[in-house]
Amino acid sequence: MKKTEHIIKEVAFGCIAEEMGIEAGDVLLSINDQEIEDVFDYRYLIKDEYVEVLVRKADGEEWLLEIDKDYDEDLGVTFENDLMSDYRSCSNKCIFCFIDQMPPGMRETLYFKDDDSRLSFLQGNYITLTNMSEHDVERIIQMQLAPINISVQTTNPELRCKMLNNRFAGEKLRFLDRFYEGHVEMNAQIVCCKGVNDGEELKRSIEDLMKYLPFMRSVSVVPAGLTKFRDGLFPLALFTKEEAGVIIDRIEAYQKICFDRYGLHFVHASDEFYLLAERELPEEERYDGYIQLENGVGMLRLFREEFSAAMQKITKGDRFSQQRRETGERRLTVATGELAFPVMREAAEELCRACPALTIRVCPIRNDFFGETITVAGLVTGQDLIAQLRERQQAGENLGDKLLIPANMLRSGEQVFLDDVTVQDVERALGMSVTVVESAGQEFVEAALNPDYHMSRENDGDRFVYVQGYDR
Repeated sequence: MKKTEHIIKEVAFGCIAEEMGIEAGDVLLSINDQEIEDVFDYRYLIKDEYVEVLVRKADGEEWLLEIDKDYDEDLGVTFENDLMSDYRSCSNKCIFCFIDQMPPGMRETLYFKDDDSRLSFLQGNYITLTNMSEHDVERIIQMQLAPINISVQTTNPELRCKMLNNRFAGEKLRFLDRFYEGHVEMNAQIVCCKGVNDGEELKRSIEDLMKYLPFMRSVSVVPAGLTKFRDGLFPLALFTKEEAGVIIDRIEAYQKICFDRYGLHFVHASDEFYLLAERELPEEERYDGYIQLENGVGMLRLFREEFSAAMQKITKGDRFSQQRRETGERRLTVATGELAFPVMREAAEELCRACPALTIRVCPIRNDFFGETITVAGLVTGQDLIAQLRERQQAGENLGDKLLIPANMLRSGEQVFLDDVTVQDVERALGMSVTVVESAGQEFVEAALNPDYHMSRENDGDRFVYVQGYDR
């Protein structure tokens, strides 16, 4: 039988693989005489302190390498396919799916719906469980691959089938029991759809999921993102201020119960619900360590806390901060989504009070591309950014010579917006230099005060306000 083959794309300098003579283009055939199905097998089998690795060289010769190493130390190779197998696409047609609400004519990769349990472990993606097999579940339990992030939506099996438009969606909830029995750490998500899985259904779901504590660490409740491209789709409406408040009240009541019993607040409403209800964000302690930042749960609170810590350094006048205060007059613009605008404006005003030579204009970018109901910065397009800032320039506003944008506006690892407009396109159109800033309070202060700022962390695209069914 032909062995499963995985082509090595790169070998890191100074790594074990390089020392053993492994090169780009070599083919990994097995580890410890076991074939590698995918990245799960690779990560699991490579952990041991002694491994036997079989590779095939470019000339066809097979090398069996005996390797002694530290436990959990990697070989230092990357493969042509990160998953080491084909990506699994989503088999559902969820009533709230963001990809179904996208306009035609965009690049093909944006229409791919992933629902791959391996991406949950590797990248934090949320999965529905619907295309998982018993074999997949057994491997996750055996290898203790965690956390597994699960898009639950509802624990009512019949309703789940309707929401996901998949007749198997309800019965797949049994995998939650399997993970719990296997002591696999989980996080859950409920995309709340008005009149569908809110109200008593939300109450039922929260109470059902509480049974999986402590192995289920958190549950986020987020509103469905609705674009203007919903013709022919399930009719959904936005929550009102009062309705958002009702959801928050219910969640906070369960937080008290869970914390008293388990020491975890467990269930969390997204930042969007708090802003919609015009409620103050929860204090930092209630986020249990910000487990669900990628779902827009606690991002704004974390920004405030980090910003406050950075501002304390400035007011104390330490040498590092003092150097940034004395860089001379600066005038710059910060672009953000409408959701984060109040928080960013408040931070900019405080920073300008502390540094009188600094002028910051915060501009909320209205989402004309997807519709004004989409308010997160991570879905702002380059064309909307250019059009609205150019309009301000033409009206005589002085935007300065530098524009700060959050990293989550760009495609992961690239200088490209969702609509394929590049950072360079923005610079040419507006006549301003653009600085990409990590979505953190400390980074915002540094970028505003330091003319030579460059984002200190790689843009991994992890921090963005999540919209169900859309993951760049």
